Amino acid sequence: MIPRRIIFSRKGFDSSSGGCPSPILPDGRLLSLPIPDARSTVSFGDIVHHGLSLGEAVDQLTRQRLSAASGAHIDPDLNAGALPRQSGWRPLFGQSGAAQGHLRNQGVAEGDLFVFFGLFRPVIEADGGWRFDPTEPARHVIWGWLQVGAMHAVDTLAGDQLTWARYHPHFRWQDDPVNTLYLASDALTLDDDPPVLPGAGWFERHRASLQLTDRRATRPGIWVLPRWFHPRDGQVPLTYHAKLERWQRETHRVVLQAVARGQEFVLDTAHYPEALPWIRCIIHSNAGASCR
Repeated sequence: MIPRRIIFSRKGFDSSSGGCPSPILPDGRLLSLPIPDARSTVSFGDIVHHGLSLGEAVDQLTRQRLSAASGAHIDPDLNAGALPRQSGWRPLFGQSGAAQGHLRNQGVAEGDLFVFFGLFRPVIEADGGWRFDPTEPARHVIWGWLQVGAMHAVDTLAGDQLTWARYHPHFRWQDDPVNTLYLASDALTLDDDPPVLPGAGWFERHRASLQLTDRRATRPGIWVLPRWFHPRDGQVPLTYHAKLERWQRETHRVVLQAVARGQEFVLDTAHYPEALPWIRCIIHSNAGASCR
């Protein structure tokens, strides 16, 4: 199913959730840190990515404000090897409250594509641990994707449904009728070709094509995008970005002043069909598949 909507979804550490960016390791690997969550049954020390425990990373980068024992809101959960899994596990993502209300109002449905981005900053090794590189600024980077294969309202699930997912932090939320789980499709479908990638995944290394922030900018919220992103026919491409002064068209690109807060920015591919080959090329080229 070809996505009608692409959702740019801000996830992971930042200055208000976690207190710092997620790290770009010295060899270029991306290590997205889930935000802290005291209600979660999963701790940072439980989670493994790139063969590394996230407990050590958060202890060093937050200067001991968080530790391996701190609860982690592992959402979205895209990496099968991050935790021990029960049979039937598949990548998933949860949303609730006003952010889920926005997704519902935008008509997000099966087949639509979440593109996860977060705040990242390069780190260096110093004094036997990691420290943020003082010569490198923070930037917004795309780090994963999930195409929706199924949707479930958490409060309506019976005790024998999705038992493999009960570790997920959105099962700790109570009395939120819009609390929703998005389960990944089996395969990523962005055109009529046979699919070659799974319905969800994460990118191993930072590359220029994954970076949203303009490399010349002093703030991470200054994004550089393809020229077709410019508002047209009374439409802006991303929800929450209705002010036309946020969009500046240059010769070969568009510069966007992205909003400082907000989690889910929805693009309707019916109005911006150029988005499908663009995001397909980004995902395929950075996930080891061919980009035509």
